[in-house]
Amino acid sequence: MAMGGGSRSGHDPVGELIEDRAHDYAIRLDSAAEADSLDDFDRVVAGFLDDPELLVVQPDSRLRFGDVYDRACEPGPDDELWRARKPLIAGLIAADIEFRGPLRLSPTQNALLATQFEKLGAALSRHELPAHAVRAWTAAMELYRHAHNSDAEDRCGFALARARRATLPPGWARGASLAADLLCGYGYRPFRLLAWVVVQIAVFVGLALLLAGTKSPTDVVYLAVLTFLNPLDPNNVAGMEPQAKLLFATEACLGAVSMSVFFALLVRRWFRL
Repeated sequence: MAMGGGSRSGHDPVGELIEDRAHDYAIRLDSAAEADSLDDFDRVVAGFLDDPELLVVQPDSRLRFGDVYDRACEPGPDDELWRARKPLIAGLIAADIEFRGPLRLSPTQNALLATQFEKLGAALSRHELPAHAVRAWTAAMELYRHAHNSDAEDRCGFALARARRATLPPGWARGASLAADLLCGYGYRPFRLLAWVVVQIAVFVGLALLLAGTKSPTDVVYLAVLTFLNPLDPNNVAGMEPQAKLLFATEACLGAVSMSVFFALLVRRWFRL
């Protein structure tokens, strides 16, 4: 399965130079922290932007470096990580050059380039280069936004958030990011929150059955479910232990927050606010 947006044939000195730069960069990356290499990546890309070869308009709305993208999907040997990463780095350099280059791309070329960035982001994530994947997903999102492709933009936004989490060191920030993923998919999967609502209600029902005193189990289950959506009247908790009253008050607050967040995310997704 080719990654390119239309292969080019013949000798391409710029494409070959990109491959050479990617070779050197991949070797350096193999012995350095990924985040520390991104400035070097920017310098590599910037070195190409004034090349007059980039001013050649591509026929049939093809991308300039189709052959480089095609090679980016070729697996490298497992025993040398830098060799496996080299074609992906070359693809990312090429895509960044086209994205930031001097020529204005056509809508068709923008769509093809967005697809290349999306594929590269996924491949870079698989090869444990999340910071480089962040660059690819970010560019893909921007191109899809310009193309008014909301579904693709959301898809890339979700992947971008996960790639950013992978760049974080272990700690609170990474844990909070994982929680946001599990709870609602960073806002891109709002219906996940409904599953957590069911879990919350089940937990509160179980606790209420332990603390409700003389109330019948049927009444307790009814009140526990109802409280999540609407705070109880004081008369409903009359005769209950203080711990049960506190439990229902806590559930009402948590329910209000959970449902408010759910509907806010749903409105954002449906109406693109």
